[in-house]
Amino acid sequence: MAYLSPDPELDYPRTDVTSFVLERARELGDKPALIDGPTGRELSFAALADGVAALASGLAARGFAKGDVLGLYMPNIPEYAIVFHGAAAAGGKCTTMNPLYTAGEASHQLKDSGAKLLVTVPPFLDVAREAAEQAGGVEVFVVGEAEGATPFADLFGDPAQAPSVEIDPEADIAVLPYSSGTTGLPKGVMLTHRNLVANLAQVQGAFPISSDDTLVGCLPFFHIYGMTVIMNLGLRQGATIVTLPRFDLEQFLGVIEKHRVSRAYVVPPIALALAKHPAVEGRDLSSVTTIMSGAAPLGAELAEQVASRLGCTVVQGYGLTETSPVTHVIRPDGENRPGSIGQPLAGTECRLVDPETGEDVAKGERGELWIRGPQVMLGYLNNPEATVNTIDGEGWLHTGDVATADDDGYFFIVDRLKELIKYKGFQVPPAELEALIITHPKVADVAVIGVPDEEAGELPKAYVVTAADDFNADELMEWVGEQVAPQKRIRLVEVVDEIPKSPSGKILRRVLKDREAAKA
Repeated sequence: MAYLSPDPELDYPRTDVTSFVLERARELGDKPALIDGPTGRELSFAALADGVAALASGLAARGFAKGDVLGLYMPNIPEYAIVFHGAAAAGGKCTTMNPLYTAGEASHQLKDSGAKLLVTVPPFLDVAREAAEQAGGVEVFVVGEAEGATPFADLFGDPAQAPSVEIDPEADIAVLPYSSGTTGLPKGVMLTHRNLVANLAQVQGAFPISSDDTLVGCLPFFHIYGMTVIMNLGLRQGATIVTLPRFDLEQFLGVIEKHRVSRAYVVPPIALALAKHPAVEGRDLSSVTTIMSGAAPLGAELAEQVASRLGCTVVQGYGLTETSPVTHVIRPDGENRPGSIGQPLAGTECRLVDPETGEDVAKGERGELWIRGPQVMLGYLNNPEATVNTIDGEGWLHTGDVATADDDGYFFIVDRLKELIKYKGFQVPPAELEALIITHPKVADVAVIGVPDEEAGELPKAYVVTAADDFNADELMEWVGEQVAPQKRIRLVEVVDEIPKSPSGKILRRVLKDREAAKA
């Protein structure tokens, strides 16, 4: 059976994402749109609109045209929104990059996406330059000042000369975030203007915010959760967003107190800190009315601990990069069922399917969650095989997550078919780590899985068959850590005699997971 949203169908405006998000920017004028948390530096709505127009103008003058790609390699700062929407207003698209990426990881994304320009900040400049050089033909610009670097300001033109670009919302791509999908290496997710506009309208319909709200932008804007639910929805609704370049609990709490933050969007590790960390004691967090958690499952008990400690409502949502991202949410004015991801958004259809038979499961039983709606991506860039393995001929996106639904259509995520490790809300693909580790001269074979951890969600663990008597686990973890982003580091290593595999050679991760469960 198909599960439908309890919300009425929406009439999604046929427009580009920048026009939609900044529709009221001139009207809001001097109101702060974004505030840099560490410094207090403000960017007003009017200045944001001017900056976007000036960047679009300057990009067009440089020959950046419809369909071109700009890499965005920055932490959360007010300029992030200018770069994102300036590229879109020029008819191009951003590929948003994890600022913790190594040069090798960043160069892969630049090359695969076909980026022509890269915008970064001084602390990331060395890595950005190396990545751009490896990718070839990518110009680097830096927000702020750095010796020998081309300033971001050089990209600005006359805002009155901003180009008028004809956008087809259904076909033209607005952003290319990278996701590992259900399995494998990171792939460019093609999200159209229509995808983003529809999801902004869907989320606002189910989980509304207003111009009276102040949001804390502690989740990275390169990640689709922070990009859509905090940055773009906040700006669309005229809220003020206080940005944090990285999550620091003391700074996070200080920003909430100083700016009277009303809504906080978090991931489970932040929820855990709010529930248990002694730093929360004595802080005035009374302005917070609602906390939404996403990116990984939040247990009912932890949600209730946060709600009790802060005296606010704690709800959960669900989505994927491939769905722009939100598909389900607990409505703040409805019944809160802790542990549930809520009901589908307007225009979103869901099925629970037996992955072996392709048939819908009986009511109350577990099944793979399939989703169809206007927020579902076009597909994966340069990867038609991965696309058809994820979206079937009827438009159903196969999430790889196992869920149940109750009689009222509230969904609960209970397991994962996919092999991804979720470390602090980040996707860590085991295959990528295995491909790296197997190249180590002292490793004969390897398998990587995620093992449960209260703070991180899951920790990447490597099972290793050694090829040398002097193999050292700490040395291997250090070696891997030098070549990958922090969330991909191996945290645990166990030496084994052999890796369990199927007759076809596929690693039997379930056997390893069962082994871990038996130890608990």
